[in-house]
Amino acid sequence: MKNKQPPTFTPDFFLSIVGSGKTILKAPTKTVLFSQGDPADAVLYVKAGKVKLTVVSPQGKEAVVGMIEPANFFGEGCLAGQPLRMATALSVEDSTVVRIEKAAMIRVLHDEPVFSELFMAYLLSRNIRIEEDLIDQLFNSSEKRLARILLLLARFGKEGYTEKIVIPKVSQETLAEMIGTTRSRVSFFMNKFKKLGLIEYNGELRIHSSLMNVILHD
Repeated sequence: MKNKQPPTFTPDFFLSIVGSGKTILKAPTKTVLFSQGDPADAVLYVKAGKVKLTVVSPQGKEAVVGMIEPANFFGEGCLAGQPLRMATALSVEDSTVVRIEKAAMIRVLHDEPVFSELFMAYLLSRNIRIEEDLIDQLFNSSEKRLARILLLLARFGKEGYTEKIVIPKVSQETLAEMIGTTRSRVSFFMNKFKKLGLIEYNGELRIHSSLMNVILHD
């Protein structure tokens, strides 16, 4: 009688079942997944939907510091000893989120090289994005920053990108918070992009690859 081989570990299967320190959360739009100042005790993973990360300063000023799309983690600071959440996580559309307790996350990272590779790839891509965001904020105008954010939301340059993709609704207030300007400036540039044929919006928002010319133009 042949010995049974243990089932092959797959990240998708691990992230699709409950138990072993994992919980699958159904988060309708505007669900708070954690708040700034809460204990940092778990890593979260977006299976479907989208999550917004915001920070509020001691003076009460709010800023959007991230938009987390499907197949991405967030809240990983707990693995580096972060005791409290530095931001608030809010679903911006109906979402499915996997919550992985800190101990369970450490265990699977230690025991499963395939999952470790997946998580490392995420950390590296996030680090690159943070560096790009910093350079963008330091050296680019608000018009270029808006163009870049719109292209990122449309997943320009990534697998599956097409100019037919409709971007999920994002308010001009949120866009203003993401690029560090006013809503009136965002409205001005959005109208400009529309007149130039770089974007289309009439209840729905579509981004054309030609919007890249705004970033490349000096």
